[in-house]
Amino acid sequence: MNNVLINTINTSQRRIAHLDMDAFYASVELLRYPELRGLPVVIGGRDEHQPLIQADGSKHFFRLRDYAGRGVITTATYEARAMGVHSAMGVMKAAQLAPEAILLPVDFAMYRHYSRLFKAAVAGIASQIEDSGIDEIYIDLTDLPDDTPALAQRIKQAVEDATGLSCSIGIAPNKLLSKICSDLEKPDGLTILGISDIPERIWPLPVSKINGIGPKSAKKLALLGITTIAELAQTELGFLRTHFGRSYSIWLYEVSHGIDQRPVITNAEPKSFSRETTFERDLHPRQDRFDLSEAFTALCLQVADDLKHKGYAGRTISIKLRFEDFHTLTRDCSLATHTADPALIRRAAGECLRRVPLQKKIRLLGVKVSTLSPLESKRRDGALRQRELPLVP
Repeated sequence: MNNVLINTINTSQRRIAHLDMDAFYASVELLRYPELRGLPVVIGGRDEHQPLIQADGSKHFFRLRDYAGRGVITTATYEARAMGVHSAMGVMKAAQLAPEAILLPVDFAMYRHYSRLFKAAVAGIASQIEDSGIDEIYIDLTDLPDDTPALAQRIKQAVEDATGLSCSIGIAPNKLLSKICSDLEKPDGLTILGISDIPERIWPLPVSKINGIGPKSAKKLALLGITTIAELAQTELGFLRTHFGRSYSIWLYEVSHGIDQRPVITNAEPKSFSRETTFERDLHPRQDRFDLSEAFTALCLQVADDLKHKGYAGRTISIKLRFEDFHTLTRDCSLATHTADPALIRRAAGECLRRVPLQKKIRLLGVKVSTLSPLESKRRDGALRQRELPLVP
C-alpha cells in the first residue's frame, strides 16, 4: 500500500472545520451603518473619512473618489468585490474601478471586539479551537457526537446570535481541505467534504486555492503547464523535485492529493509581535523628522501594548524600513532581559535605526519584538518619554 493511501486512510476519520467570517471588517461596519447594506463599501480610509453627521441628523459618507493618498484596501463588501475591488489593492486604483463606493476608516478595536464574541460563541460548543486570525479559526469536531451538518448549523447559529454576523464553514478530514472548502460557497456557506470528493470538488480548482501556494509558485507552476490542482496531482514527484527542491516538491505532491496531517493546535505560542505603517507620502529623514519620530514612538507603544495584552515579553527588537525605491531592510538587536516596556523597546529600536544610513525617503516603518517569554506577573510599565528620532547617522 503506497504512502499516499496510508496517510489518507489515517486522517479520513477526522472532522476538521475551518470557520471564516464573511467580509468580516466590512460586515462589522454594516452593523454600525445598516443603511449601507447592499451597497459597495470599502474599508481602508483614514480617521478623516469618518461619516459626518448632518444638521438634519443624516450621515454623509465619503466616496472612493474623495480619497487622495496611497493607502490600501483592508476589505470590501461583496458588492464592491463584484466591481473588481479586493483587499490589498491600492485605494486610488480601487477608486478608478468603483468611484462611488462608500469609503470607511479602519476600526481595529471594534473588529477585535467582534472577533472575541464569535470565538467565545464557538468555544461554547467545541473546545478544540485553533486561533488562526482575527476572523478565522480551525475547530476539531472529531470527538463530538453530533451529526456533522447539524453541528455545523449549530455553530453558525451561535455565531450569528452572538454577533449578528454570518460565517462560512468548511468541514473535511484535515485543515488543508477545510480551508479550501470554507471559501467555496461564500457568503454564509457550508461545505462538507470527504476524501472521495477530492477529484470532483478539489481537483478542478486552480492551484492558488491551496493555502501555501503563493503568486510566485503559482506562476512558476503555470510556466510548467500546471494550473489546476488536478494537473498538480498528476505530476510526477521527480519532475516537481527538479523544479522546486525536495521538501517543497513533496509538500506540493501531498497537498494535491488532499494530504495534511497537521493537528488543530489549541495552545499555539506566538513567535513575535509587530506593527508597521505605510506613510501616505514618502517621508524625508530630516525634513519630516517630527512625523517619523511620532510614528516610530507610536509603533513601539502599540507593540508594547500587544505584548502586555497577550501576556508576553520579548528580548529581540527589530526594525523594518522600506524606502521610496521599494528597497527594504531590517536591523535587530538583543536585550539582556525580556521586556514589554515601551521605553526600552523604543530605545532599542532607536539603536537599530542608528545603524541604517538614511539617505532616501522612507515609505514604510515597522517595529517587531521576538524571542518571546510569557509574563509570569504583571510588570510595571515604564514611563515612555517622547524622544527625537535618531535620524542623523
